[in-house]
Amino acid sequence: MHFSELNFFAIFFAALASFLLGAVWYSPWLFKRIWMESCGLTELDLQSINPVMVFGGSFVLCCLIAFSLSLFIGANVNVGVAVGTGFIIGLCWVSCALGIGYIFEQRPLKLFLVNASYSILQFSIIGLVLGLWP
Repeated sequence: MHFSELNFFAIFFAALASFLLGAVWYSPWLFKRIWMESCGLTELDLQSINPVMVFGGSFVLCCLIAFSLSLFIGANVNVGVAVGTGFIIGLCWVSCALGIGYIFEQRPLKLFLVNASYSILQFSIIGLVLGLWP
């Protein structure tokens, strides 16, 4: 695939959707408490972060994920293939890689389930946006 075939607006909005999913996923409405307990973090720990570094860095990484998935699925892909590809990558590549690390690091299963589920949904949503964009 040639870079001129990439739809950078779609990539940007796919990254934005992914980023916003993370904001909801790790919020008090969903999995913040489980995530914090499993990581051993406190509210005080979260207050001491550099928000520009954490959120800016997260958005840049979401952009890189959307960019690379766009390269992988190619131009003019149908929605089903784009979502399915994102789902399979999230499930089989990302979640399995996380799982290997979590096993060796002896991290809690709850943390794996929260983070792996996010990755699966994240890649699926990126695929959805890329597949829907004209």
